[in-house]
Amino acid sequence: MLGFLKNPVVVTAEINLNLVVLTVMGLISRLWGLSYPRAVVFDEVYYGQFVSLYMKRIFFVDDSGPPLGHMLLALGGYLGGFDGNFLWNRIGAEYSMNVPVWSLRFLPALAGALCIPLAYQILVELQFSHCAALGAALLILLENSLITQSRFMLLESILIFFILLAVLSYLKFYNLQRHSSFSGGWWFWLLLTGVACSCAVGVKYMGLFTYMLLLAIAGLHFWHMLGDRNLSNVSLVCHFLARGLTLLVIPGPMYLSFFFVHLTLLYRSGPHDQIMTSAFQASLEGGLARITQGQPLEVAYGSQITLRNVLGKPMQCWLHSHTNTYPIRYENGRGSSHQQQVTCYPFKDVNNWWIVKDPGMQQLVVSNPPRPVRHGHIVQLVHGITTRYLNTHDVAAPLSPHSQEVSCYIDYNISMPAQNLWRVEIVNRESDTDVWKTILSEVRFVHVNTSAVLKLSGASLPEWGYRQLEVVGEKLSKGYHQSMVWNVEEHRYGKSQEQKEREVELHSPTRMDIGKNLSFMAKFTELQWKILTLKNEDTEHKYSSSALDWITMDTNIAYWLHPTSGAQIHLLGNVCTWASANIAAVVYTCLSLWYLIRRRRKIYDIPEDAWQLWVSAGQICVGGWVVNYLPFFLMEKTLFLYHYLPALTFQILLIPIVLQHLSDHLCRSLLSKSMFNALIVAWFSSVCFAYRTFSPVTYGEPLSVAELKDLRWKDSWNILIRKQ
Repeated sequence: MLGFLKNPVVVTAEINLNLVVLTVMGLISRLWGLSYPRAVVFDEVYYGQFVSLYMKRIFFVDDSGPPLGHMLLALGGYLGGFDGNFLWNRIGAEYSMNVPVWSLRFLPALAGALCIPLAYQILVELQFSHCAALGAALLILLENSLITQSRFMLLESILIFFILLAVLSYLKFYNLQRHSSFSGGWWFWLLLTGVACSCAVGVKYMGLFTYMLLLAIAGLHFWHMLGDRNLSNVSLVCHFLARGLTLLVIPGPMYLSFFFVHLTLLYRSGPHDQIMTSAFQASLEGGLARITQGQPLEVAYGSQITLRNVLGKPMQCWLHSHTNTYPIRYENGRGSSHQQQVTCYPFKDVNNWWIVKDPGMQQLVVSNPPRPVRHGHIVQLVHGITTRYLNTHDVAAPLSPHSQEVSCYIDYNISMPAQNLWRVEIVNRESDTDVWKTILSEVRFVHVNTSAVLKLSGASLPEWGYRQLEVVGEKLSKGYHQSMVWNVEEHRYGKSQEQKEREVELHSPTRMDIGKNLSFMAKFTELQWKILTLKNEDTEHKYSSSALDWITMDTNIAYWLHPTSGAQIHLLGNVCTWASANIAAVVYTCLSLWYLIRRRRKIYDIPEDAWQLWVSAGQICVGGWVVNYLPFFLMEKTLFLYHYLPALTFQILLIPIVLQHLSDHLCRSLLSKSMFNALIVAWFSSVCFAYRTFSPVTYGEPLSVAELKDLRWKDSWNILIRKQ
């Protein structure tokens, strides 16, 4: 019974020494001296701020993209014990001892190192030789720009890692499909493709380009499957559903999960709250939540409220009035009503308070029980401090003459009667009987007499209006533009009928307990919209460049300069590799056109399997370069050389593919093959020479003035040389 114990248990495993050696070399090249320089390097000044906010659990918004990349950088800080206390205000600033520099830079460096074995495996899965795969991996290993970008607290190396992982996973899935569809391995690699694509998009929206490419390739492969009569209809449906589930359905919840973790971690109020809605701000600990906690939920007749414009542009502001009146005549000669000014004020102020009044009653307090205001109800808005009524009439607004002036009515005893009735329209209502709610309800105020809508024009008033923002009555309103939508931010139930008592009441905080919780999907939708629409003013940067400059590397970026020695770090690529990648792309394009023309004439220069291999390689490598490069010509944003690195990676993979193809199919004789191999050796030696030449500015080694001048191979490169 126990006879099996007589023989030893033997486990055998195949180890690809190429992969092991390449991985070790990649780790050495990316991790060696990772803590140097112990100073803020280029965009570390940008990403470091977010890492500190993660450590302190303070909410922020970054318009550059989703939060996964930021969270991975923060993970490095967390593992290193970073407390978030460092002032990220200057490139070159020395890190204090509490900043775990090595830990913060570790994950980008690790991702950059793992790109090397991934490149090797991609070419193997594309059915090219191990020699070609080794060449691709070595080119990635010796690419100076990829080394530089991966050795600091930056996101490009993480993005490229997930992009290559997605490509490799899909290729492994596709190759397994031929003989083991729906096996465990088949499902694993298909699922990993969707997960890696979702992670790539979660790091930067640039990952969407490769995701779309893989979806297109998967769609093309499935189209070919439809022509296979050996597959039953049921099998085809199962294949379609499997691809749809893993490549389209699962990435959605994955993407949402990044935001869920992000919002769970960042629960405290911070400096970026102000661009979010009142409901979002109130869901954060501190800040507005500290003010609004316990406010009454339902707005009633007699409520004292502040009204915030939902648009938040050009800045957040609240409906406001003060005792000053509009000038009798404006500078352009137009006249005004000389009524009390109504503006939108970007700061909290007692003059932002308004009282919701029932037009049929005189009292300005909340009755017992309160009478809630509902969608469609008619109200008057009384300015809390001056007790004048919000009014609009057929008088041109000061800066928007096609719109009506909005004022607080002053009775001058002339033929200009008050027009101060407003209909409350709840934009985000669920039914026509919805109650107007604090923070949660988004409302429009429609003027009963003229049907004009209360709107923030966004224009800044002159000195007589204290540069506050203009509020107008929009006569022709189609749809619900956010400039016409308001929400109650601060709210209390008024109890004092006398004006002096009411003024004291307006200055005091509220103390009633009603919670207002915002669902995750509501917070996600708002945050996602802000990320997509929030645009920082793009300013010309010293090292910004155009997409045309990238192909020939006519630009560089100085990442760091030692304050005393000549040591400096630049984002500069391996000149030989970049030139070879461009040549490879041209050769591939020309050969493909030649083959297509010849095949149209029924002339087949290469075997069918070699042609399919050539096309598949082009779909991945040329397609990857195209989708990651051409979109930048359509973008209106400040561009830098590092934006080209994902496209460059695909182009580098094309080099050994073209070389192997030329060797296998164009070098027919033994002599020509030998000469071609000798040229490859000489070419690769030049790649190594270029790598070693520029490694001092890759790793930040000290250089003399003469050595720095020798590195300026192009006049357009900005190598920093101190004057003697």
